[in-house]
Amino acid sequence: MSRFLRSPWAGICIAALGLGLMGIGIYRGEMAVAWEKAVNICMECIGIG
Repeated sequence: MSRFLRSPWAGICIAALGLGLMGIGIYRGEMAVAWEKAVNICMECIGIG
């Protein structure tokens, strides 16, 4: 396992896994929920909402 982590393929595999999981989250609509919560928090900090 440690030989794999030192190889150049480790970073590529981890990046591909991360992109795949991000794609699944976007497909499920989780990005819209996170964006809505972020906007609400910012509005509350500024004092507009």
